[in-house]
Amino acid sequence: MRTDLIRKTALTAAGLAFTGGAIAGPVTTAFAAPSTAKPTTQTQTDRKGHGERELGVRYEAQPNFYYCGPAATRNALSVQGKDINVDEMAKEMGTTEAGTNSINDITPVLNKETGKNDAYRSVEIRNPDADAKQTDQLRADIVKTVDDGRAVVANIAGTSTDTDGVSHSYEGGHYISVVGYRDNGNTVTIADSADPNQASYQITVEHLADWIATRGYATS
Repeated sequence: MRTDLIRKTALTAAGLAFTGGAIAGPVTTAFAAPSTAKPTTQTQTDRKGHGERELGVRYEAQPNFYYCGPAATRNALSVQGKDINVDEMAKEMGTTEAGTNSINDITPVLNKETGKNDAYRSVEIRNPDADAKQTDQLRADIVKTVDDGRAVVANIAGTSTDTDGVSHSYEGGHYISVVGYRDNGNTVTIADSADPNQASYQITVEHLADWIATRGYATS
């Protein structure tokens, strides 16, 4: 199903610059220093079985333009009370200045740090636009994963708009964490390591599915 998604064909992970509140193209620019706050393991909103749940995230911004994969994974693992060094994860994922190749490099690290070989699996949305079946599957996967007390990690590309009307643009690709849902999974909460000023926002699952299209996500 088509949203207002704008997609380019570049397949590398995000190189990002802050420009007028938006995030665009590969550059080597300074990023905000990671937070040193203590881990948060409790849920901010816990209404499992009532159509909504949101997990507590110990958020940290990514330290450079190409660490979105390790940073999204670190933020996702923080909801389990884990505090994993992003440099060590970057080595395991094979992250370089070109980014992290695919969600298949992130899923094994999530399993290792969660402590279960089958805690996460990779799901691909191979076509350019997610269809209804793929969107329904994404919704179900997010609800199940969050209800299990874990976050989803998604590989996205292009531009999409959140529920407040703010656009988020990652034409070269990016990784984000999905840490909550409401309205039975029709709207989801994103933890985004790229910009601490836009660290958290909500997006419809239809927009997220199209944002992921041609790439994939790690889910329970």
